[in-house]
Parts: sequence; C-alpha cells; structure tokens
Amino acid sequence: MPWKLTPLLLFLGWMTSVCSARTRTDLLNVCMDAKHHKAEPGPEDKLHNQCTPWKKNACCSARVSQELHKDTSSLYNFTWDHCGKMEPACQRHFIQDNCLYECSPNLGPWIQEVNQKWRKERFLNVPLCKEDCQSWWEDCRTSYTCKSNWHRGWDWTSGSNKCPTGTICRTFEAYFPTPAALCEGLWSHSYKLSNYSRGSGRCIQMWFDPALGNPNEEVARFYALALTAEAWPQSIRPLLLCLALMLSLWLHD
Repeated sequence: MPWKLTPLLLFLGWMTSVCSARTRTDLLNVCMDAKHHKAEPGPEDKLHNQCTPWKKNACCSARVSQELHKDTSSLYNFTWDHCGKMEPACQRHFIQDNCLYECSPNLGPWIQEVNQKWRKERFLNVPLCKEDCQSWWEDCRTSYTCKSNWHRGWDWTSGSNKCPTGTICRTFEAYFPTPAALCEGLWSHSYKLSNYSRGSGRCIQMWFDPALGNPNEEVARFYALALTAEAWPQSIRPLLLCLALMLSLWLHD
C-alpha cells in the first residue's frame, strides 16, 4: 500500500509548490499605467513635502510631487478653489490623496483597466482606513464645493475646472453628508470606507510615518494573497477531480 501512495504524495507536493509560486506578485510593487506615473517604482530622494513618505520607493517623480502641492496644478489643470479658497486643513487631505494616487506602489490589488484618453488604468474600491476618511471629512465639512463627484461633469471651457451651469456652491457637508459619501463618491469609488483601523494591516493608510516603514506594503500583500485564493478553486477543480479518480483506482487495485 505505501508504494501506491507515492505518486499521490508527489502530486500533492507539486500542487503545494505551484500554489506558493502563484502568489499574485504581479500586484505588488507596481505603478499604474496612467498619465504621470513612472513605469516602475524606485527611490526618489527629492519628493516634495507631503509626498516624502514614498521617497524610498515611489511611482511619482520629484517634479510631479511638487506640482501636487499647487492650488492649480499643471498636471491636470485642476483647482481646489472652484468655490472660493479651500481651507488649508482641508487642502492637505487632497494633497495627501494625490500623493497616494501618484506615488504609491502598493495599490496593485485594486488596479483596473479603463478606456480613457489620459490613462489606461485606475484603482477602484481601495479600502481606506476609517480614521483617514473620518478626518478628511471633518477637516473639509466647512469648505465649499459645487459637485459630489469630481471625476466628471466640470466646465473646462476656461482651461481649468469650473462649476457647471446650474450648480450651487455649498459646504462639503451638504454634498457629502457622511465620511463614506466623501471618500467613496468623490472620485467615483476609487476608495471604499473600511471598517478597519490604521495599523490593522487590512486598510490603506493615506498618512504614515516613513521612519516606521510603509504599512501599505503589508496591506497590499494581504489582499494580493486573498485574490490568489479566490482565483485558485476553479482553476484546480479539474486537477482535484483527476486526483480523486487516481486515488480511488490506487486504493481499490
């Protein structure tokens, strides 16, 4: 009987090695295919101000990081001040949001292909830590805007984004009554409000201390492995069926 199990054990060993090799490494340490992203992440010692947490490994250049801190950036000709001057406490969250978008190499599990002139990929439903979303909403609730979705629908006739005809400038809280409404609706569900807290290893942090390392690396690994686990069952079903048949023949021979 033991000799009959040898092929089975070899097969199981092969399956284990293949499963290990199939971890979604293609989702780790990657840059999106978008307008200003680098082809591959790497060190950028001169990243500016709020983008510095990514200087050890970034998808953005120093020039891009500098532009992200301007009221109206030449990168997209987008202005925060479409309804008057945005409050500095609010603006810092939008700068950090842009730094994460342009610089982070840890968003691979959420990258999706898109058919847009200015980019071929975007991220979708990134689980943003609840504290980051809450503080973003709290600091912006008294600033003003005229739209609940900033991805589309602007008047670009002047060369930069203006409020469309018929819209009214109201407080953020009027357009985004909850933190989830802001974080999820602002950029067409780029983010999803997570129930997890900062440091849990289960949500992406917009803010982190680079001296303590990048916590989003662990988060990306966790979700990449989760995607691997989801992808395997259908692909190995024929192999498992074959294995069951072989085992039945060996045991009854």
